[in-house]
Amino acid sequence: MPANRPLRIAVIGSGPAGIYASDALTKSDIDVSVDIYERMPAPFGLIRYGVAPDHPRIKGIIKSLHRVLDKPEVRLFGHVNVGEDVTHDELKEFYDAIIYATGATDDKDLNFPGAEHTIGAGKFVGFYDANPHFDESWNLDAESVAVIGVGNVGLDIARVLAKTGDELLTTEIPDNVYDSLKNNKAKEVHVFGRRGPAQAKFTPLELKELNHSDTIEVIVNPEDIQYDEASEDARRNSKIQDMVCTILEQYAIADPTDAPHKLYLHFFESPVEVKTDENGQVTAFITERTELTGDGRVQGTGKLNEWPVQAVYRAVGYKSDALHSLPWDERTNVLPNVGGRVLTEGPTADGIAGVPGTADPEAEQRERLPGVYTTGWVRRGPVGLIGNTKGDANETVANLLEDHANGIGFDPSKPEEEAVEQWLADKGIAYTTWNGWYALDKYERELGESEGRERKKVRSIEEMVKYSNTDQTE
Repeated sequence: MPANRPLRIAVIGSGPAGIYASDALTKSDIDVSVDIYERMPAPFGLIRYGVAPDHPRIKGIIKSLHRVLDKPEVRLFGHVNVGEDVTHDELKEFYDAIIYATGATDDKDLNFPGAEHTIGAGKFVGFYDANPHFDESWNLDAESVAVIGVGNVGLDIARVLAKTGDELLTTEIPDNVYDSLKNNKAKEVHVFGRRGPAQAKFTPLELKELNHSDTIEVIVNPEDIQYDEASEDARRNSKIQDMVCTILEQYAIADPTDAPHKLYLHFFESPVEVKTDENGQVTAFITERTELTGDGRVQGTGKLNEWPVQAVYRAVGYKSDALHSLPWDERTNVLPNVGGRVLTEGPTADGIAGVPGTADPEAEQRERLPGVYTTGWVRRGPVGLIGNTKGDANETVANLLEDHANGIGFDPSKPEEEAVEQWLADKGIAYTTWNGWYALDKYERELGESEGRERKKVRSIEEMVKYSNTDQTE
């Protein structure tokens, strides 16, 4: 690479993982120029399209991401779908390396009778977060609903289902989301976990927030407050897990209220079957009671419980989509990699955190794909909180810079920044920019202000492009 030009990097995905990687690049000791490609017209990925609308605290992370995108070394090319609008091989003509940070939006499957009648959490999240790639309306006729999974996504879904549409109207939801939520008939929401309180993946603040609504009573069966030796160790070794258990214990001894919506947190109930009628409509959810085995694991007791519900949601984790023309680890649904360096074939050396048997100790010896890197959920699976992606990003960028110093990467024929703009214009791609986000952000805030809200989200891609600054000739 000539010494008189910056290191040119393409980052695919403008969620936290991609932006953290961009930040790490700009803080390095070498001159860099980073272009972030995002398939949506608006940036921020998971923060905009994966966080429940009644969580403004988490959405505050946008402020820190905003500062990165404000940097002069970073450009945003929104409304560009890498793999469809442009290809991986085409990008190699403009950059020294590419970092894939495309996240995960699809739902993991479950395998038991009737599981095909469960609804993926990601689809419902995509609906209420106004993601244009998901349904515009939602059937909320079920009066009793089951949610499988004791993580924060399961809590988000349960909370949104238990709230009234008017409660959520104060948030950024657009009209189509409110129109469905105001007709929500749910009176009972049941959240099910296969193991006990000490194994729940909630965060304390999320758990506490469940009963902040006057319309919701949170109910935990005192019989579900059980711990074995491994569970007690988990509490002693983790302040967060101890807080989760304490909050659940407080719910278990709380006095009943007259709140119209009941939100039940069930533990030691393993999915067995979803029952349906002759029309395929859900009529019941069957679980098997489990018990602790002393090591934090559980075993079935043979006792079956039938819950009369009309809808079952599964919040058991997301999975990433395979990327066009790149290797893929089919077992773990990630790009095969070692420390963020993409391999020519799977499986990955990292595996999925907490999932035994998903890592490959021989991956270090396999051939790497020069110039191709990954970070975030598409690197190691959908685990950890948003902040956990910083460590991944820093490691990936450190390895990229080490490779660059050793002459490993692409040899772009058009490394000039203006060459990318001309290329996209020649392809007829109406891309959006960081200035475009400022314009869309202003419009959404004005929409919200007219209704006494901070923001009202624009859902349609056409509208987002319209209100973004998409005139590339300016």
